Amino acid sequence: MRTVNEIQMEIETLPQQEYIKLVHWFSERDWKAWDRELVKDSQSGKLDFLIDEAMEAKKNGHLKDI
Repeated sequence: MRTVNEIQMEIETLPQQEYIKLVHWFSERDWKAWDRELVKDSQSGKLDFLIDEAMEAKKNGHLKDI
């Protein structure tokens, strides 16, 4: 397996279009991982505090209409 430094050097030699494709691939990969983590946290109840905070703010009249 190649090292990160070797991969970085190869990336630096990519033509602009290939580099853009790689950046898009990394971005999509990160967003998919973020989505998986968000679903997992939501299903486990880890984010329930956000609902509680919103309900409390609504009860106290601290929410504004958009």
